[in-house]
Amino acid sequence: MRQRPCAPSLARTVYRATVHVDVMVIPQPLGKIGDLARRTQAAGFDGLLFTEAGRTAFLSAAVASQAAPGLELSTGIAVAFPRSPFVAAATAWELQEATDGKFRLGLGTQVRRHVERRYGMPFDPPGPRLRDYVLAVKACFAAFRTGALDHHGQFYKLDFITPQWSPGPIEAPDPKVDIAAVNPWMLRMAGEVADGVHVHPIGEPGYLARHVMPNIAEGAAKSQRSPSEIAVIVPVMTIVGETEEERRNEREFVRASLSFYASTPNYAFIFDEAGFEGTTARIREKQKAGDFTGMTAQITDDHIATFATESTWDGLAEALIARYEGIATRIVLYNALGDPERFQRYGQVAQRISAR
Repeated sequence: MRQRPCAPSLARTVYRATVHVDVMVIPQPLGKIGDLARRTQAAGFDGLLFTEAGRTAFLSAAVASQAAPGLELSTGIAVAFPRSPFVAAATAWELQEATDGKFRLGLGTQVRRHVERRYGMPFDPPGPRLRDYVLAVKACFAAFRTGALDHHGQFYKLDFITPQWSPGPIEAPDPKVDIAAVNPWMLRMAGEVADGVHVHPIGEPGYLARHVMPNIAEGAAKSQRSPSEIAVIVPVMTIVGETEEERRNEREFVRASLSFYASTPNYAFIFDEAGFEGTTARIREKQKAGDFTGMTAQITDDHIATFATESTWDGLAEALIARYEGIATRIVLYNALGDPERFQRYGQVAQRISAR
């Protein structure tokens, strides 16, 4: 991809070059992951991004690393707080070794209810706690190489390691540590201490320009880093097909997805600032009434045009480049999985984007 500024306000500071294209996947039974990884690599994608819901992301990444050597793998995201920083670091270290340096550790906070009532772990304050967690993980990486562990943060204090409990040095560099961030504070924190940012799937280009890039740049300045050192990982919803009927079916999938995300109060400002003020309030009203059809109906075609990329197959690569060139380091295809023929065609699109 040609180098150019991502937004006028950052024209002299942030540039992006080659964009990598990954497939977003919910972990499946481990017996299916090897075949998925091989198909992903054969189709021409750069990597797989494993989300974490009912199944953990790390085991799936381990299977994929052995089935498709050379494929880039990341957790997007693994829930941080239920795992000690040392355990997360040691797991990432092994995966980094297994992938010959092609693993990224993506971490996130999840939400209070899940962390406190499902995992039984402390949550508050999530932003500062995650900041300390990232620094603790990086301190563990240093300890694996040097044998000296010394992290004394607000929430995590780690200062004991022996050779028998250390995985020891590896030939690959330390894994990159990325965090999920939506609000300005978290984006600034990512720019300061992380290696990349997982943008939310509703991260439309206006939000990226208004919030993501300026706040990453501000955080990076605190650490005396260039903003271009922080990867911007952007999931994209696509609506693609040669006929209106094909695209209509995909459009309805996107409409339902946007309705689900818009029901979250923390994301309301993204919809409001994109010109759809009150979307979250209207959807939550329908949600409380149990009117799920009414929830989806609040997402208009204008919403979809803003938050998703619609195109024919021949035009999809250029359409994605037009929306995300100069901003995204990695594009993650949100809905590429499914029909094998469509998966292959998405792979061809990925190759065209990565070859720019």
